[in-house]
Amino acid sequence: MCVQIKCFHEIITIGYNVYHSYDLPWFRTLSWYFLLCVNYFFYGETVTDYFFTLVQREEPLRILSKYHRFISFTLYLIGFCMFVLSLVKKHYRLQFYMFGWTHVTLLIVVTQSHLVIHNLFEGMIWFIVPISCVICNDIMAYMFGFFFGRTPLIKLSPKKTWEGFIGGFFATVVFGLSRARECLWRPGLCPLSYVMSGYRCFVCPVEYNNDTNSFTVDCEPSDLFRLQEYNIPGVIQSVIGWKTVRMYPFQIHSIALSTFASLIGPFGGFFASGFKRAFKIKDFANTIPGHGGIMDRFDCQYLMATFVNVYIASFIRGPNPSKLIQQFLTLRPDQQLHIFNTLRSHLIDKGMLTSATEDE
Repeated sequence: MCVQIKCFHEIITIGYNVYHSYDLPWFRTLSWYFLLCVNYFFYGETVTDYFFTLVQREEPLRILSKYHRFISFTLYLIGFCMFVLSLVKKHYRLQFYMFGWTHVTLLIVVTQSHLVIHNLFEGMIWFIVPISCVICNDIMAYMFGFFFGRTPLIKLSPKKTWEGFIGGFFATVVFGLSRARECLWRPGLCPLSYVMSGYRCFVCPVEYNNDTNSFTVDCEPSDLFRLQEYNIPGVIQSVIGWKTVRMYPFQIHSIALSTFASLIGPFGGFFASGFKRAFKIKDFANTIPGHGGIMDRFDCQYLMATFVNVYIASFIRGPNPSKLIQQFLTLRPDQQLHIFNTLRSHLIDKGMLTSATEDE
């Protein structure tokens, strides 16, 4: 939340200074108001989704959850009406510029930071490994570019070179994928994905426990985080001399994460560079001496977080039985009975439930 607010502040301040919006009525007030509205909407959705049982048990939260989207829309309409009422004849165009500036900033910063929260709830490993891949790529691209860089990569960033880009790619993929045999006798060579896959506190999602009335990070690790043996293709066997290798399936997924971090992730930085060049500024702010603003450090991270969220939804996450049961218990008895009969008929058709079992 702190990072998100600071990034929003940096971009809004640039618009405030570039367009000389000092005389615009309510501009800053409305910008922060819209930030509050959007956060209320997103975090309300998150609370309802992940802590459904707790929300249903507390009467105030249950009411807020039931009418959450209507309340969110009402709050936004209030801000919209305030903007219309603030329009001044001499500043129409400038005010609409800033209205658009605020909404694009909300889209870039708040929406993507909300996806970071969702990644955290899936397990810390989905937060730490992607961030580390971006950092690794940034460092290794700089190192390869510094020592071997000769060919310019893109005009937006004259110091970026193809040598650094390619070198950073291979270094990041190696960082994301470890060789299990090396980890047995050289623990220092084990990248993050291998080490973290062995700890429940990193791989387990955050869940609300009704019995203890608390949030827990403890589970039976899925197959994604269990060591498995893989056969190595014959061509590669002749080179490395191994027939099989033991590794976590997550390490295979980490190849996709590290590939995105090194090939597509830098374009978040290029986008930020183009933005700064368009408005003739060096950094988003001077929050971090020598590094610029917080947004200068998170330009690639936001893009990476969005990819991770889409990747989990597309290839990793399946239906959550506990969430389905929670929603099932909130239905009316006749609705529950209808679902029960439908499920029973389905299991009988599949042969998983016999007529004798049904009679019992």
